[in-house]
Amino acid sequence: MFIQQLYTGCISEAAYYIESDGEAAIIDPLRDIEEYLDLALERKANIKYIFETHFHADFVSGHLDLAAATGATIVYGPGTVTKFPVKVAEDGEIFKLGKISIEVLHTPGHTLESSCFLLRDESGKDHAVFTGDTLFVGDVGRPDLAQKANEITMEDLAGMLYESLQNKIQVLKDEVIVYPAHGAGSSCGKNLGEETFSTIGEQKKTNYALQPQTKEEFIKAVTEGLTAPPQYFPINAMINKEGYASLNAVLEKGMQPLSIAEFKTKAAQDHVLILDTRHSSVFTEGFVPGSISIGLDGRFAEWAGSLLPFDKELILVTEPGREKETIVRLARVGFDKMSGYLEGGFEGWKAAGEKLDMIIDVEADELVMDIPFDPNIVIVDVRKELEYADGHLKDAINLPLNKLMDPGSMADLDDTHNIYIHCAGGYRSVIASSLIKRQGYHNLRNVLGGYGKITEYSDKIQIEKDTAVLQ
Repeated sequence: MFIQQLYTGCISEAAYYIESDGEAAIIDPLRDIEEYLDLALERKANIKYIFETHFHADFVSGHLDLAAATGATIVYGPGTVTKFPVKVAEDGEIFKLGKISIEVLHTPGHTLESSCFLLRDESGKDHAVFTGDTLFVGDVGRPDLAQKANEITMEDLAGMLYESLQNKIQVLKDEVIVYPAHGAGSSCGKNLGEETFSTIGEQKKTNYALQPQTKEEFIKAVTEGLTAPPQYFPINAMINKEGYASLNAVLEKGMQPLSIAEFKTKAAQDHVLILDTRHSSVFTEGFVPGSISIGLDGRFAEWAGSLLPFDKELILVTEPGREKETIVRLARVGFDKMSGYLEGGFEGWKAAGEKLDMIIDVEADELVMDIPFDPNIVIVDVRKELEYADGHLKDAINLPLNKLMDPGSMADLDDTHNIYIHCAGGYRSVIASSLIKRQGYHNLRNVLGGYGKITEYSDKIQIEKDTAVLQ
């Protein structure tokens, strides 16, 4: 028996390769399937099954492309309805894989079709459970993602999750390994732990959701403090349920080099957006006017899905050689309208003498020095509401990054203001600066190091907290 976790840090997602006696299964594959095919080829195994724990909301699964490439059967849990052929398993149904077996445990709660997969080794002993979004390390899946589509409340789903955990998960032996679909940073739960796997026994000790409590207490615990899910979650869930174009087709269209003239022609169209994926520190030094910055080196796909409209066409500016990576990572969260990249990159654009834009970077101490003497200063804090509530500069405006694409979000700004923009560390503030520049506000500065650097001058600034929000 061979098990390998394939973890993708930028979206906090774990897929799994399981193999026994030359037969393999993949659990929750990403859209880019080469890693699974290469691993099976290397180990001289045939992929027999693709197990999906549920309709994922935070990424587009690779189930369709992987099934087409291997002939493997796609397996979902009870109650699943799709627009493509799948095996809808029964609760308790067992699938043989070489000398081991995998039992389907229907565990509704995160979604209605959510299921875990219990792996038994060659001797028939329970070895590991692949829990999807039902159980994480230190947390459980949020129960608010299926309510609109199924006319069911968040509390209804939380109650189902309680029953699923009580009757299907907590009854497993303490030594059974827990392999979840996500780790820290995922928006599929409230506060996932840093580890990407655990054991049933450890989770019984440390996971708040597995402590002795009534159903009512559990429902309150898992529903309190949930922030709104990213805007792309329902889009990705629908794509996973209804199907999608192959990644090869998306790459073929996106990997088209565009001359400067072609790039300018496309950029002039209303339905086209320029996405610049270079590092934020490089972007601020110069970029194609009108570009949106989302650097590949941060939580790129998550912010792209949260900010960019899916009905727009994207043309790309990347570091040379990172065009394919950009397209694949966009495709992971459902984007399929990439229509080319700037040939020669920004350096080619600059060398041709085309118009440039830039963002002024300032150190935190410059902001601190300007605050007492500049009556026209406006400080824009683009962190999340709870981050802002936990401590912010006096009089700073909170414009959370995930809301900056909303009409009217910048109503409090005026180009006569001296606008200073910051986040926690510097990544989000550059994205925000590019969005605000697109709206015609050019008198702005990006604060390097963000709030972390600003608070180093705590003796010279006023920090406030919104205690009512934190309670």
